[in-house]
Amino acid sequence: MRIVILPTKQEVSAFAAEAIAAVINKKSNAVLGLATGGTPLSTYEGLINKHQQGTLSFNKVRTFNLDEYVGLLPTHPQSYRQFMNKQLFNHIDINIQNTHIPECLNSDYEGCSSNYETLISEHGGIDIQLLGLGSNGHIGFNEPTSSLSSKTRIKTLTKKTIENNSRFFDATEFQPSLAITMGIGTILKSKKIILIATGENKKDAVADMIEGSVAAFSPASALQLHSDVVVVLDKLAASKLKLYDYYIQTEQSRKKLN
Repeated sequence: MRIVILPTKQEVSAFAAEAIAAVINKKSNAVLGLATGGTPLSTYEGLINKHQQGTLSFNKVRTFNLDEYVGLLPTHPQSYRQFMNKQLFNHIDINIQNTHIPECLNSDYEGCSSNYETLISEHGGIDIQLLGLGSNGHIGFNEPTSSLSSKTRIKTLTKKTIENNSRFFDATEFQPSLAITMGIGTILKSKKIILIATGENKKDAVADMIEGSVAAFSPASALQLHSDVVVVLDKLAASKLKLYDYYIQTEQSRKKLN
């Protein structure tokens, strides 16, 4: 696990955008795993800027999102389909048919989940997976106590996750308590993973993920088991790390070698 600590959240987002762009520029038909929420917004802005500057094309790229609420239609303003369209897809040259959200618009939750897993496999797996980090350590909607080998499935959201996401919903709007999400095992099959976390409210989850034991209570700790993970943090999110100075030193040494 490579730990990159940067001064600001803007630099964190720029680093992530560069990493994703590098994968696409090396493999024009790359398969991207994408995240939603507030954390990746600046990363998506960075990718859009690269496209508008003519240095990055998505016309052969395929994407798979981590998760979606159960009970929201794709046209609902709070659906992750609408989020991705608004924040990324509408601003780049991607074929919208090549963008996939784990929607389940009927009651066949098991079938929808299995079909999503199959679709990812049929396209060769995910080349680079972008992750955010929940304040309770979740990745995707894999809440604490999720199986570390889990596949795409329906999950009940914790009260904390529902409260954290309530800011996206009006008081009169229906806010789902269920979501369909890639499993931790699904995420770990990605060839490369980049996780970004910013802000002091993430410091406990970051410390557990990087320096804690691998445990279902900290879903993101499963990333310790992957051979190619880059965790990019701002100083606030990294502030509880015991080996903070060592991670800084390690990155300085990496730059000298390169």
